Amino acid sequence: MKRVLITGCSSGIGLAAARAFTEAGDVVHAAARSRSSAGALEEAAEGHANLHIHELDVAQSGGFHDFIAAIVGESGGIDVLVNNAGILPVGAFEDFGESGLRLAMETNFFGAALLTQAVLPHMRAQKSGYIIMISSLSGIAAKAGDSAYSASKFALEGLTEALRHEVARWNIKTALVEPAQYATSMFRATEAGELGYCAEGSPYYPLIKSQQDELRGQLSGGRDASLLGDLLVEISRSDGRRFRWPADNVAQRVTTTMWAQDDAERDRFLRNVAAVDWWVEGRDRPDKDGGQ
Repeated sequence: MKRVLITGCSSGIGLAAARAFTEAGDVVHAAARSRSSAGALEEAAEGHANLHIHELDVAQSGGFHDFIAAIVGESGGIDVLVNNAGILPVGAFEDFGESGLRLAMETNFFGAALLTQAVLPHMRAQKSGYIIMISSLSGIAAKAGDSAYSASKFALEGLTEALRHEVARWNIKTALVEPAQYATSMFRATEAGELGYCAEGSPYYPLIKSQQDELRGQLSGGRDASLLGDLLVEISRSDGRRFRWPADNVAQRVTTTMWAQDDAERDRFLRNVAAVDWWVEGRDRPDKDGGQ
């Protein structure tokens, strides 16, 4: 039995992880930004005395140490931390205001980084622990429209890789999980718009409108997040020698391809994956929607 803390559990990957760890017999502390948005998590907790729900906004780090101390006091320690909470803002870099960029970094990078800092003294004291970061394919391959999101995930990957060697002497393990597209609700606006910032007067409007339309199409067809929940349980039981975990066959293929390419091949691959040749070459969008 492990004592597990998971962030971003109101839906999607976090909810699936809370269910999977609970079913594996672990003591689970599932954190959500607000209980009012955690109806599915409340349902999952019914009849499960080992699933505990907490409110935690990872973009507000002031109370992290007290939060961790309370969980350690209740459960006696934390064996596994799953940093899952995140947002996915879509927009051209030039269009993002400072507040939008900072929100992406505060949520996706600083939230995970500072919560990990709060957990580490307890893991060092018990001489064991597993820190699992939910990254993304955007953490190794940055597409047009993903500048803020990719920046936060690239930063998270660099932090975790360095941390891995710093904490190994205390038997603390780290892992990066790199999923492809899953059915989640992490698409939160940073300044305006349903899936990010896309002002009609922007010179980038056709590009970002195209990317948003693509995301809307992917939302309904995303993979079942429960598959990731099972993977996270598997990782928590592993020996720590494997660091990067592509979460599915698409992620595995993209990861393998990206690491093997030179810069020119990488550019071609990313332009093809994002379907932005028309934009880079100065043409109208092929279907004419949102044309220049």
